[in-house]
Amino acid sequence: MRDLLLDTDGPAVWLAANGLDGRFTADATTVRRLLEAREAIEAAVDGTATEPLDAVLGHGRIRPTLTAEGPGERAEFADPAWGPAWLAARDCLTLLATKPDRIRGCAHEACALHFLDTSRNGGRRWCSMATCGNRAKASRHHARSKEA
Repeated sequence: MRDLLLDTDGPAVWLAANGLDGRFTADATTVRRLLEAREAIEAAVDGTATEPLDAVLGHGRIRPTLTAEGPGERAEFADPAWGPAWLAARDCLTLLATKPDRIRGCAHEACALHFLDTSRNGGRRWCSMATCGNRAKASRHHARSKEA
């Protein structure tokens, strides 16, 4: 597992992939805020604490707007460095409200990631079949080969 919040490269890719790179900058302050949000999200998902997530959510708000397309909403932040962290925390809050039983921890012993299980039967075990799932399968194969 590679931690994508060790520097600004990972957040820059995430911002670009989600169309947020024009609104937010992946700088050191934004990374610190994302790390704080990650800890808060982990505590909320694990059920150990709710206050840290509330604290992150306190750094932004939704403002109703009226656009040419009709009514809408826009997230606002006093400090734009909180924007990506706040959006992640809000998305977590939405998942906790709508699909709490589908938020899972990766089954690979060396992985600390959580994921949303979108499989039909709810049986997904790994954050990524290409990484953790493949590693688990390779490890089982190696163990069987050693026994033989």
